[in-house]
Amino acid sequence: MNNRIIAGLVVLFALFVAVSSSFFTVDMTQQAIVLQFGEPKRQISEPGLYFKIPMVQNVVYVDKRVLNVDAPAEELIAADQKRVVIDAFARWRIVDPLRYYQRLRTEDIARRQLATFISSTLRDVVGREPLTALLLDPRAEGHAGGRRAELMRNISQLVNDKAKENGLEIVDVRIRRADLPEANSQAIFQRMRTERDQEAKLIRATGQEAAQKRRAEADREATVIIANARRDSEMKRGEGDAEASRIFADAFGSDPKFFAFYRSMQAYREALSDKTTTMVLSPNSDFFRFLDNVAGAMAPAPAAR
Repeated sequence: MNNRIIAGLVVLFALFVAVSSSFFTVDMTQQAIVLQFGEPKRQISEPGLYFKIPMVQNVVYVDKRVLNVDAPAEELIAADQKRVVIDAFARWRIVDPLRYYQRLRTEDIARRQLATFISSTLRDVVGREPLTALLLDPRAEGHAGGRRAELMRNISQLVNDKAKENGLEIVDVRIRRADLPEANSQAIFQRMRTERDQEAKLIRATGQEAAQKRRAEADREATVIIANARRDSEMKRGEGDAEASRIFADAFGSDPKFFAFYRSMQAYREALSDKTTTMVLSPNSDFFRFLDNVAGAMAPAPAAR
């Protein structure tokens, strides 16, 4: 009895496994290839639930979304013999799952092959174009920079022609970065720096020349102003001295005695202000006439004995 139950359970389990392995689902982002002993039997591109023969057939899923591939950055030579480092990428998808599976099998192999296609195509196209066609703004008009979009379309078409053989379709190829090699960039940077230094020196020299000119003009104007001020001051001083002389003359003429007294007082103040001064004069000297008598009359000399 127990053996029959176990056998029944085994049969049920086998049936469950067989039924469950007979169905498979295809997602919206996938395509499927049904293989029977390694030989393709059918392709499925629509999402849904599908049937396959268990233990005989197996399913390989292929992505149907737009995928990316990055080409390695390479140093290429343009038509004008100038070097440029280009870093490009492409967007692609699988349009023929069977051919893709037969030729490439995996996405890694497909990416490596597409990277090779992109590199070789870039080398061919860039070798026929000047460097400005890749470096200048693609929206520019009137020069080679306006051809960049056209060049990218040509590259996409050439790569797509090669990719079709493997069931792939190139949606777009773009250049992520197009730069000069490091050595060239350093040389250009150094040249630009030298030019800016020369420009700065020229500007400084022009500024110093203008400053010297302004300084010379200011010094000349200051000299003229000082000279005019000294002339005016000398004129004013002369006028003042003349006026003082006139006043003194008028004062002397109106009262000669007071004028003599005033001038003697000034002389006393100037001569006797220093206590260390020693003066040897005769008592009858005219210098001391106002010390004994305010009127200025000299005392009679003593009689000789």
